Amino acid sequence: MPDETLHLPLIQTVLERFKDTPGALLPILHAIQEGAGYVPDGAVPDIAHALNLSQAEVRGVISFYHDFHTTPPARHTLRLCRAESCQSRGAEALAAQLREQLALDDHGTSADGAISLRPVYCLGACACSPALELDGQLHARITPERLRSLVNGCLEDEAC
Repeated sequence: MPDETLHLPLIQTVLERFKDTPGALLPILHAIQEGAGYVPDGAVPDIAHALNLSQAEVRGVISFYHDFHTTPPARHTLRLCRAESCQSRGAEALAAQLREQLALDDHGTSADGAISLRPVYCLGACACSPALELDGQLHARITPERLRSLVNGCLEDEAC
């Protein structure tokens, strides 16, 4: 379990900056996640209090938006395109390979925290399908061998 007290100064600074702004919840959540890498569970009571909301309302917004995370991020994020063009060029088989190689589902993080999987529905590289994004870098014309190599590099903590 992460030490959420490390993020208290960040949380207090963000709340002070945005608490009087109308519609401040989303900007607060974005700022905390940008600074900490995720929205710590311990921040929820403070956010709720600062905005005069219930904790359930704050948690509801966090859980509604898929881009908010409540656990520390993995060291690497792999987003495999699952749109039609990539599907037609083997993305489903690549997804199955990832699930098997990492022993997790499409939205999971490896047990060692090395890599998270996230499906995405179009990376704009349809002419070069199948495609994926690894730590923000696009990789196209992915083969099973190339995918295995990329993932192994992440698991060995090489620069992917």
